[in-house]
Amino acid sequence: MFDTLKRFFSRRKAAAHWSEASGWAVQHGFSFKRARDNQGFVIDGALNGKPWRLEWGPPQRSYIQGHELRFRMELHLPSDARMLLLSLPLMESLERLAYERVTNRSPARVETATPEEMRWLMTFVKVDVSSLKTVRGHFAAVAASPAAGLAWIDGPLGQLLAHAATGLLAQAPPLLLMTFRGRAYMRMELAEPDAAALAGALTLFEAAVTQAVRVVSGRSDGRSVWPSTGTTAWQSILGDETTGTRRG
Repeated sequence: MFDTLKRFFSRRKAAAHWSEASGWAVQHGFSFKRARDNQGFVIDGALNGKPWRLEWGPPQRSYIQGHELRFRMELHLPSDARMLLLSLPLMESLERLAYERVTNRSPARVETATPEEMRWLMTFVKVDVSSLKTVRGHFAAVAASPAAGLAWIDGPLGQLLAHAATGLLAQAPPLLLMTFRGRAYMRMELAEPDAAALAGALTLFEAAVTQAVRVVSGRSDGRSVWPSTGTTAWQSILGDETTGTRRG
């Protein structure tokens, strides 16, 4: 009986605490549901008809404290289209941790116990963001193709990152954006999932998605960095750029 009442009041408390998040989701036509353990929630939405998922709750990475906001979206990108952007303090911290793991563990152990983002820091070339004055002091990146990584950040994504550095990301919380296994991902530390924070994070994620698709499909500069696959899905996201309209 006590456990039942505890779960009931826990759900009531969570519902009240996340009312702003659920209201924001409903307002924009997204679905909202609490996680089964009542320690977080899930919001499902779409970018021009292509679904994405937002999750907020306990962190899945040790470098995030308190609560984590996560996004993911299937883009059907080529498997080698791997790009990673991190907040600068997070990259520096992961580089130190990666070095410690490499020097204290066998390569096999490092491979199985280390998350992708840390392995990429040891594997891929850093993207030279020195030309991006509003980005370089706050963020860093690596990519399988550094030129593609720079094209990904330069433009709308870089502009939004610079803006977020004085707003949503003013306290330099751990932030990760990456394309991996054909998908786009975002992770960031977020204590309070209020409507403004969710909206700002979604805007950032959608910019990362759109720019990644443009870079991979070659529509940002007329040349394709990776083989062109999944063009139907990409066109749904990009729309018809020649007429200024979107499909989907």
